[in-house]
Amino acid sequence: MNAPPSSPAPRAAALATSAGARILAVTSGKGGVGKTMVAANLAAAMARQGRRVLVIDADLGLANLDVVLNLQPSTTLHDVFTGRATLEQATLDAPGGFQVLLAGSGLVEYSRLTPEVREQFEQLLHSVRPRYDDVLLDTGAGISDVVLYAVSLADEVLVVATPEPTSLTDAYATIKVLAMQQGRAGTLLAVNQSSRTGEGRGVAQQLQSVIERFVRLPAGQAVQLTYLGEIPSDPSVRDAVQRRQLLTLTYPGSQAAQALQQIATRLIQRRRG
Repeated sequence: MNAPPSSPAPRAAALATSAGARILAVTSGKGGVGKTMVAANLAAAMARQGRRVLVIDADLGLANLDVVLNLQPSTTLHDVFTGRATLEQATLDAPGGFQVLLAGSGLVEYSRLTPEVREQFEQLLHSVRPRYDDVLLDTGAGISDVVLYAVSLADEVLVVATPEPTSLTDAYATIKVLAMQQGRAGTLLAVNQSSRTGEGRGVAQQLQSVIERFVRLPAGQAVQLTYLGEIPSDPSVRDAVQRRQLLTLTYPGSQAAQALQQIATRLIQRRRG
């Protein structure tokens, strides 16, 4: 997998001058690993612990957060960016006690990174950051320039992977690009669809071993992977997704929902720490 020829420099430090939320980008090396499901359910789990949470659909051209949440928005980020609606009008209450900013699907103008898209998205984060405790960016999959720019605006990055070999290969590629092009010395990892207890930790150890051998920051420092936990394969997940409902609301006692709650707690503890 080859990285694009150039990508944006990290902007999180500049955004951090605004008081308020820490920004977490939830991303993945490949599609189909449950990234959006994880992002939405983490938001609900964090809100359940009293956090003010906003999820932004940062997959601007191929949005699907609305499908996961069973929302039919009349106003999207596209309307905000074009001046047809205010930020308040586009911010929706989602099931689970958090809020969302949804993007339009199939918008070609947002499938590539233009100076206008950069400026609009950065201004958006400046506006919402003081209003929340946590802002989650549900990015697209892969390492396109749009994805990398969205990730560059985050304080932390959570990579979602599955134990499947191509997912691990793409997760490694993503972590490597973030280190080499954005200078990220640390990345968070959650392993979805684990088939047995402990499989996720084994995946994390395997990735860390490869990273230590082949990835260094431009200044030579090592890159550290922080493992947040595994989400077991659970028939409740498929059922909730098919119903377009949040797992943590529909099946709160399921193993997968409990695992997501634990990951959310670890994320909150990192912020408080």
